[in-house]
Amino acid sequence: MTSDLPAPGIDPRRLTDLLARERAAWSEGRPKARALRERARRSQVHGTPQHWMSQFPPPVPLVVDRAVGARLYDTDGHEYADFGLGATAALWGHNHPAVVAALRDQLDRGLTTLWPHEDHVWVTEELQRRFGLPFWQFAVSASDANRFALLLARVATGRQRILVFHHAYHGSVEQTAAVLTPSGVAPPPGADPNGVDVRQTTKVVEFNDLAALERALEPRDVAAVLAEPVMTNGGAVISPDPGFHAALRDLTRRTGTLLVIDETQTIPAGPGGCTAELGLEPDLITMGKCLAGGVPAGVYGMSEAVAAATARYTATGDGGLGSTLAGGALAVRAMRAVLGEVMTEQTYAHMNRLASRYQGDVESVIAHHDLPWHVGRLGGRVSYAFTPTPPRNAGEVYTGVGSGVRAALWLYLANRGVVLNGMSGAALFSPMTEESAVDLHGELFGAVIAELVER
Repeated sequence: MTSDLPAPGIDPRRLTDLLARERAAWSEGRPKARALRERARRSQVHGTPQHWMSQFPPPVPLVVDRAVGARLYDTDGHEYADFGLGATAALWGHNHPAVVAALRDQLDRGLTTLWPHEDHVWVTEELQRRFGLPFWQFAVSASDANRFALLLARVATGRQRILVFHHAYHGSVEQTAAVLTPSGVAPPPGADPNGVDVRQTTKVVEFNDLAALERALEPRDVAAVLAEPVMTNGGAVISPDPGFHAALRDLTRRTGTLLVIDETQTIPAGPGGCTAELGLEPDLITMGKCLAGGVPAGVYGMSEAVAAATARYTATGDGGLGSTLAGGALAVRAMRAVLGEVMTEQTYAHMNRLASRYQGDVESVIAHHDLPWHVGRLGGRVSYAFTPTPPRNAGEVYTGVGSGVRAALWLYLANRGVVLNGMSGAALFSPMTEESAVDLHGELFGAVIAELVER
């Protein structure tokens, strides 16, 4: 998606010319991808297996033939250093040896049984140790984990409404697809209001706005606040103000509102996510994506009080919680490998070191050209925003400024062997990311910015 508002410091004419050139080069160099896209249009909405892939920068989607380590290889013979890493789903690399070995072993032992295994207990004990909450349950995705957590919050509190922060992303949970507009809460642009009437189900405030949060919670009709501890959607790392999380926890407790922390995209912060790094005390925690090394999986943890309400709610039935494949043997075996052998301090030290180098490269180029941009990092995640200071909320990021620049940067880099996140332009770092990939990005980023800046 492009914009008529380029980032500050960028020459609009140069941007237009570069976008046209890089789009043409991408399409010309990928005849097999073009042919597959035309074929896909006859059986897939938008000609992509998931609709949002059609919104990514390339005019023809990247068609992956294989993914190895932190690299992608497409059907037209191109190789890429992969900094997108499946939007954290492949955070540990595409074939980490520990995960591959665990999956191969489990294939001979059975994929799913609807019965417990010792791996289930090991995984929930490890989650308990890392994140502090005493009880855990399995889901198939982070979206499901959020859906179940909000259901349990309504059960435990007897309230129906939820609260989310403006332009946060919590997966395909209908009530969370809500944004702030001048006329109040509404579905995000492009969403049909007939899907779910979020005006009735959801309250929305800006991240870091404690006064608005207090006003929204004061009527005591909100079952839960669902929050990313650090906002990562939309091409920026938006950190909490000093004291924000303490005040958020105090306000939720004072108003009888449960606090749900969604760690799905903030796991790059550390082995215990932001919950451990920031010392958070939520009532529920949700996560998924990278937890099983790319196998579909999610989990949600809960306090003693929420667990008691859950036990009552599910005493004689399922209550709409879980699914047949939740906690399947293959996924749980992968979780055990990830938690036991991959999500280690050593892994995070490597990720942080490379992320810091990447951040430094971007900051050097921005400083050299005196661009009023900001670079943010959350452990192994790096994003830049087209604002001179760190953004405090998503309203400062979702302005329409810079989307064309993001597309141009993505295309220029990808045409030369570097792939960033297709939606936000963020970069992720895995234990399999190579030093040479960071070096290549630094060189290319400097070259493309030099071509785009005003003179």
